[in-house]
Amino acid sequence: MSLSVIVITKNEASVIERCLSSVEWAGQIVVVDTQSTDGTVEIARRMGAHVESTTDWPGFGPQKNRALALATGDWVLSIDADEWVTPALRAEIEHVITSESAANGWRMPRLSSFCGRIMRHSGWWPDHVTRLFRRGRARFSDDLVHERLIVQGEIGTLNQPLAHEAIRDIDDSLGKMASYSTAGAHMLHAQRKSSSLTGAIAHGVWAFIRTYVLRAGFLDGREGFVLAVANAEGAYYRYVKLMFLAKRAK
Repeated sequence: MSLSVIVITKNEASVIERCLSSVEWAGQIVVVDTQSTDGTVEIARRMGAHVESTTDWPGFGPQKNRALALATGDWVLSIDADEWVTPALRAEIEHVITSESAANGWRMPRLSSFCGRIMRHSGWWPDHVTRLFRRGRARFSDDLVHERLIVQGEIGTLNQPLAHEAIRDIDDSLGKMASYSTAGAHMLHAQRKSSSLTGAIAHGVWAFIRTYVLRAGFLDGREGFVLAVANAEGAYYRYVKLMFLAKRAK
């Protein structure tokens, strides 16, 4: 059984080599890039990836479907540029794609770091993500952000985690919060959702309580607190932006 790995990128020069090195054993690596200016494309090509460049950004789901359309393997593994496959996970992937299992998709735990700390709580572990699937038996949702993989049939569960450097530092956190809250607001607006200042504050407070208290973020030390505040800010700004989008649409 052959395996294709698909990755979407934009200015990922600092992490793309680690990502692609971890899957160099795959039969095909596809990178779909959106106007990177930092050498991402050159690094990916040097490492043997098939690179396609796009001039527009349709959102995470549609962009991953573009990459999927270029895959030729019997199986497809979708990973992000800030993720990498460990040797243990590689061995498990190679085992299941050559087994007699009826599963059309496989989910795996994801072990993520926040500002250098591995997060074992805060809702970040085990954080199962479905990333491995038979080509032709799955596609990504059309969501602008927080896209889902829609698999036809049974989904199995792997034991070994996918490694993930989710947030490098505070600047990285602020940048992702800004872009994700904007995309989230546009998604909610397209669904004809509405918001208010009171609602935005309530969503922010709830995000902090859910992360820090209900999901035991306090056990992740100071990084757990910082993450809870970041989640609160993200939720607050998502609904504030939605409020102003609705106002401009009137």
